[in-house]
Amino acid sequence: MSQAFVRRDYSLLGPEAEKAVEAGLVSAKWYAPQIPRAELRALMERKDRPAIRDTLIWFGALIVTGGLGVYFWGSWAAVPFFIIYGAIYGGSSDSRWHECGHRTAFKTKWMNDAVYEIACFMVMREPEIWRWSHTRHHTDTIIVGRDPEILTPRPPDVVSLLLNIFALKGGLAFFRKLFLHAGGRLDPEEQTYVPESERLKVYRKARIYLAIYAAVIVACLWSRSILPAMLIGLPSFYGAWLVLFFGATQHLGLAEDVVDHRLNSRTVYMNPIFRFLYWNMNYHVEHHIFPLIPYHALPALHEKIKSQCPTPYPNTITAYREIIPTVIRQLREPSYFVKRELPAAATPLPDRRARAPASAAAKA
Repeated sequence: MSQAFVRRDYSLLGPEAEKAVEAGLVSAKWYAPQIPRAELRALMERKDRPAIRDTLIWFGALIVTGGLGVYFWGSWAAVPFFIIYGAIYGGSSDSRWHECGHRTAFKTKWMNDAVYEIACFMVMREPEIWRWSHTRHHTDTIIVGRDPEILTPRPPDVVSLLLNIFALKGGLAFFRKLFLHAGGRLDPEEQTYVPESERLKVYRKARIYLAIYAAVIVACLWSRSILPAMLIGLPSFYGAWLVLFFGATQHLGLAEDVVDHRLNSRTVYMNPIFRFLYWNMNYHVEHHIFPLIPYHALPALHEKIKSQCPTPYPNTITAYREIIPTVIRQLREPSYFVKRELPAAATPLPDRRARAPASAAAKA
């Protein structure tokens, strides 16, 4: 580890939070590419039809794979169906809570809210906590001391990343918070971004979640089988690998403390199946720049602004060929990060990183 590196405090209550304020990185003005206003308005139009279609397919896939898993239960033939079911339930639900949390997936508000509540439960994310956590993530993206959704600090916590392939660390934290909230309390960090007016909802829904899990346990005991938990509860763990697989491509290994989403986010081209499961969140630079544009319009937005953004990664394999070596290198050289190259004609914002030593290594 570099002797010049000083370990930073990634909590929301530490000294980095105040330093971010002093550096002008909090609620800052972010880079926005040039796009005609009329075109932007057209892209922001919300529609029910694409999300209804995709949601029906999503629920249909859950019913079919879960049903076949139940049918073949007790034999090895059930395994592939539960692997797929888990990926859909505990993996692709991540993008559903995300888009419906922005209330952009559907035009109709109650549809967004209904799918949001269901997907939150599937991916073990409490609705009110994550709605406000994600608001902060978009306001102060990858700003140390402000963003509660930074995947891992520097140097990386590789053990936690590996454990979260099956949500072992994240799941334990989820249940610890669930009991805390059911008891009518928030932790100190949550108090910094969850408004007072929303806290009773947090407590009520935590109690509902615990009641559902209790019912599943009772069903398992009554049937003398873990099959009920294989359908509700356990998929959040055995399907969590897909959350990490997609999620690590978003920001991991990129610049911290910059007010330009082109430098701290990745756009990765993905195949149609991945794009369906991920609801086009592979266009992550575009989503962060214009978070109110629905998922189904992100490919069109990408085409309009790609000349002003770094070259997209051609596929997930290419992205991981960069991410994995970067994480390994950051273990011994935490100041290292991947520096995304902007097009020659693009105008960058001034570099406003609060803690970027002149000697910091960056990958061109």
